[in-house]
Amino acid sequence: MPVVPGALATQIDALLPQTQCTRCGYADCAAYAQAIAEGQADINRCPPGGAQGIEKLADLLQRPAPALDPSCGAEAARERAVIDPAQCIGCTLCIQACPVDAIAGVPKRMHTVIETWCTGCTLCIQACPVDCIHMEALADPALATRTGWDAWSPAQADEARQRHARHLQRHPRQLAQAVAAESTQSLPPEAPRPADDRKAALLQAAMERARQRQHGAV
Repeated sequence: MPVVPGALATQIDALLPQTQCTRCGYADCAAYAQAIAEGQADINRCPPGGAQGIEKLADLLQRPAPALDPSCGAEAARERAVIDPAQCIGCTLCIQACPVDAIAGVPKRMHTVIETWCTGCTLCIQACPVDCIHMEALADPALATRTGWDAWSPAQADEARQRHARHLQRHPRQLAQAVAAESTQSLPPEAPRPADDRKAALLQAAMERARQRQHGAV
């Protein structure tokens, strides 16, 4: 019997690394899996999964394994995000951006990355308004140079999937924005977006708090 699209998407999702990095061009791994199942995306758009991941998907779908699509990025060693405590202004934008809740902190205070949870997606770097986050090699030297599934286990992927699901429950606006992403892409470049306005407002408030701290007002 042929596999129904929903069941096939679940099988495909189980073979993705769940880094939720969006490099494939979709909102998360589940969305990419659904696109593959529906024939709307190829299986070679996941740099974190690398060549091994493509081979797994090719075996499942019984098709040739193409090379990684270079437009999505290159296969590379998994890294971890690190926050510079001297530069962090406590704006919480990185906490909201992290798809697996691997960043801990509260408003107006320095945040920190939970290394064992970090998938290396780099979305926090894109969200940080003061560029205080950078990527470093994994602390474990045995993993520091490994790529694809050699550096990431199915158990870690399952845990990341669960954390991402909980993240979407806590941030339902992100889920709604992901669903509406296709329609927002049709807006002209100069059209204002609510997320951009909110980020600008948060940045302005955070910078003001930082200036007040420097002058001993807070």
